[in-house]
Amino acid sequence: MTALTVIEHTAVASAASREVLTSRLGAEEYGIDILAVQEIRRYEAPTRIANAAGHLLGVMNLRGAIVPIVDLRRHLGLPAENGIDTVTVVVNVASRTLGLVVDAVSDVVALQPGHIQPCPALGSATDDGFIVALATVDGADGPRLLQLTDLAALLRHL
Repeated sequence: MTALTVIEHTAVASAASREVLTSRLGAEEYGIDILAVQEIRRYEAPTRIANAAGHLLGVMNLRGAIVPIVDLRRHLGLPAENGIDTVTVVVNVASRTLGLVVDAVSDVVALQPGHIQPCPALGSATDDGFIVALATVDGADGPRLLQLTDLAALLRHL
């Protein structure tokens, strides 16, 4: 990429709205880039794989493709919990298809650049690099904070 195209790309990206799928883990809300989302499925227990990491629940057959299923609660160190709203969000990340189990999804939000703030430095002990920004969105109960995720960084160790 030339310097001019990098500048142009940055200008376009900062001026355009960004659409994210909002998902919930416990009381926290996360934003997943809508372009990475393939589909949202009702949670079904996957087929376990022997000796898999605790956050890797297993695999499922998605129209002939074997897809690993990751429990984001366990991956982020939260206690495992499946409720009535638990769903699997199938995403495409770095040429891989994965299923992410979340407590719930609510809607797709178009974020304007003015609503997005960089994530503050919290120190190396808490910074895994997957929360890239914070966004304020209007909700029925007033403004709420949305943590914008970098799926490639979140899932780089899988």
